Amino acid sequence: MTANGHWGGARGERAGIDTDTPNIARMYDYYLGGKDNFAVDREAAEKVLALFPQLPTVARENRAFLGRAVRFLAGEAGVRQFVDVGAGLPTMDNVHRVARREAPDARVLYVDYDPVVAAHGRALLADSPTVGVIQADLRNPKEILDHPERRSVIDLAEPVAVLLVAILHFVPDDDDPRGIVARLRDALAPGSYLVVSHAGGADVPAVREAAAEYQRATAPMVLRSRPEVLRFFDGFDLVDPGLVDIGGWRNPARDAQDTGELAQVGWVGVARKP
Repeated sequence: MTANGHWGGARGERAGIDTDTPNIARMYDYYLGGKDNFAVDREAAEKVLALFPQLPTVARENRAFLGRAVRFLAGEAGVRQFVDVGAGLPTMDNVHRVARREAPDARVLYVDYDPVVAAHGRALLADSPTVGVIQADLRNPKEILDHPERRSVIDLAEPVAVLLVAILHFVPDDDDPRGIVARLRDALAPGSYLVVSHAGGADVPAVREAAAEYQRATAPMVLRSRPEVLRFFDGFDLVDPGLVDIGGWRNPARDAQDTGELAQVGWVGVARKP
């Protein structure tokens, strides 16, 4: 690490890690104020921020939504198993920590296709038998469902909460994201849940221009409308308050009508498989 806490070094210094291409997980880490990112990630992130400076607020709201959703699921909904796909780099309030405040016996599987994320997770959670970390790609749900680590941590015969938070907007239509979600849904037991947050704002020029910067990153960003995001919940029953703007899901700190600048930039929802 460099003196300022960022990962340093030339390309190839960290085996298997491309430090020449902006990485979406490391860019998100930068928005959240993290230090696990490279110069190329920070440069790309700053270009995005120049076009849409509210993005750190959106990232924090997204993370806050994840926390509220996990607390609801582990508490009121009684869920004891969580699969966090596209988990991203570790933060202070990881899913297993939030869930275990409500349910100490909660089991969590983290999934990410980024080798840095997988390596961080394994190092941090090596001594926790009820938390697993696998490197796998959402675009291949069978790889996730059939993984030995999934089998050792998550029992698909019992309800599971699948968390697809800020990940589906990195799956283009050509990869059939709705089909991917449907395959995950069909593998889940009744009483399971789906949690989704997804970028919107295609009609907002600044958001559209900022999203275009991701064409140079490890995955392009696809902005989808509310009706398009709603289709991911086919076969599930949305829980109140339904599919709402990114800051509006069961947020006691904000008036439900006070959507402000977050009104069109993203959608979030939690739904139950009947």
